[in-house]
Amino acid sequence: MRDQLPELGHLIPSTRSVAVGLALVAFAVGGYLVAWHTSAFAVHTIDVRGATPLVRSQVRSALADESGRSLLGVSEASIASRLAPIPEVRSFTYDRAFPNTLVVVVKREVPVLVVRRVPGNDAVLVAASGKVIRELRHPHLSHLPRVWVKKDVPITVGAPLPRQIAGAAAALSVLQGAGLPGGVATVEVGRDELTLTLGHGLQVRLGDTGDLRLKLAIARRILTMTGAAAGGTGYVDVSVPERPVLSSQSQVGG
Repeated sequence: MRDQLPELGHLIPSTRSVAVGLALVAFAVGGYLVAWHTSAFAVHTIDVRGATPLVRSQVRSALADESGRSLLGVSEASIASRLAPIPEVRSFTYDRAFPNTLVVVVKREVPVLVVRRVPGNDAVLVAASGKVIRELRHPHLSHLPRVWVKKDVPITVGAPLPRQIAGAAAALSVLQGAGLPGGVATVEVGRDELTLTLGHGLQVRLGDTGDLRLKLAIARRILTMTGAAAGGTGYVDVSVPERPVLSSQSQVGG
């Protein structure tokens, strides 16, 4: 048994092998530092992908100062700080395409809502996230749903809407790709109360912003099965999903 055990000396690395290992590490670190501080891997090209041509142009302009910098010195934090002022940028990823290209893939905010302030003609475009993307000079050209708010409601491009109004954007983001029959024309926002008015006039009462996916799925099923949206009157109340109500306008008035 003793003869089968390896000698202890065979398990301990020799002084020479340790020295070689340390030399390789030092060489790798030195090479990395040299590459960092030389122009071998300097950014010559900023390749921006995704979003729209306008947003890509804005991103390239924002990242212009990265040109000439070592690819190894580019970080997610540095890119994020430069892109933060661009309201239509929702998120991004980046990659270093050695030797000299920085690749940035951008996802843009998806507009779902037009907010109008009254009195006046102020209008802004709002994303599904609730962030104000930009001012809208010709809101009548947009087919997105509307929300009217008072003039004193704080609205800043690049910033999120007040929480209560942001609930409207959240509801509409859930509807993306699977809208309600007739489409949403306007949104009314109250305290813990969100109401969608469809294109033909029928209302969908959602109550608060909890369980939006469930509420909208129930409303969609009711409207599809009954064809009520085509009638243009009444409402569907799914504020309590377990007890949905479909009513005509005459019943509401009574």
